[in-house]
Amino acid sequence: MIVLGSNSEVAQAFVEKTLSAGDKFSKIYLFTSNKETTEKFAKHLEVKFVQQSEIIELDLLKPIDYTTFDEIDSELLFCATGYLGEGTEEGLYDNRNTEKIIDINYAKLIPVLNFFANKMERQRSGTMIVLSSVAGERGRQSNFIYGSAKAGLTAYLSGLRNYLFANKVHVLTVKPGFMATKMTEGLPLNPKLTASPKQAAEAIYKAYKSKKNIVYVLPIWSVIMLIIKNIPEFIFKKLKL
Repeated sequence: MIVLGSNSEVAQAFVEKTLSAGDKFSKIYLFTSNKETTEKFAKHLEVKFVQQSEIIELDLLKPIDYTTFDEIDSELLFCATGYLGEGTEEGLYDNRNTEKIIDINYAKLIPVLNFFANKMERQRSGTMIVLSSVAGERGRQSNFIYGSAKAGLTAYLSGLRNYLFANKVHVLTVKPGFMATKMTEGLPLNPKLTASPKQAAEAIYKAYKSKKNIVYVLPIWSVIMLIIKNIPEFIFKKLKL
């Protein structure tokens, strides 16, 4: 199993869910830009599940030597890589903020996903689970830089799923709504619309096993986004969402 963004609470909850459910992995590859934090999780997996793992440093904002990943093969990839950045009001015209959001959520992430998609295509098996966002379904003034990057990621995953289907590789797009994580800490989130990492892991694991193509962590978000997407533009542009 390959885990991109292995310090994500959702990623860690998903790994624990798979192991608790009895899934077996010869090794779990934990890709991270913060090795020290990931070492604690790797130790936890070893103690609680007797699970072997390997930590691999990956910083999307630095040049990547893909040859170091040549020997890594897997039937399952879970990607929780993401960066919310500064809010639109604070960071819209801060180009460093904008570039970081776009790079981590899309521009620098796609080549990494492509690398492992190519491996799965050649082995004609595997599942790729990638966290996108409901923010990518329509640009809203509160987070449209982040949302635009996630929109690109969602479109990429749709095309990748179509492309890899004939080669028996499954691509699952996950669209969380509000998530109670470190990334959203301090934000005024509606508790009825907010999922915990454990809830997310349960929903994603169920979708993975049933071979779904797209899953909303909380089903209510599919209704919310259907409404938002169908608001006429001449009305929508006046709203504060």
